[in-house]
Amino acid sequence: MIVQGRGISRGIGKGPLLIGPDPISFLSGVDPETGIVLEPGHPLEGKDITGSVLAFEYGKGSTVGSYILYALSRNGHAPAAIINQEAETIIVVGAIMGKIPMIDRIGTPLTSLPSGTIVEVDGTAGTLTIPDEKVNQA
Repeated sequence: MIVQGRGISRGIGKGPLLIGPDPISFLSGVDPETGIVLEPGHPLEGKDITGSVLAFEYGKGSTVGSYILYALSRNGHAPAAIINQEAETIIVVGAIMGKIPMIDRIGTPLTSLPSGTIVEVDGTAGTLTIPDEKVNQA
């Protein structure tokens, strides 16, 4: 199944879908050396975002969060792609600088997506591709 959204940062990323239903602050919320979510109380606290298709509502916090996304990419711990409900500047700039494919506005709640499933994000076309057998299980 292909879900149409809005392309934000070009490229294609593929990986296991990691869903964080809350906004994320990358400054002090994600370790740029390891890719581990550190934000206390966040649903993804303790999880590694490296190589995942990271889906979360939107970014929050300081503009330095853009540089944390870039550092994650430089250190080999960036997500393979990002899906937001609504992109905001901090995450967009970080995704572009870090060459992380990104989309938003997919028209379905992120929590309805099949967590853990290998999916593909095409930031140029603005699409999310979910294997058909996983759509029926979601």
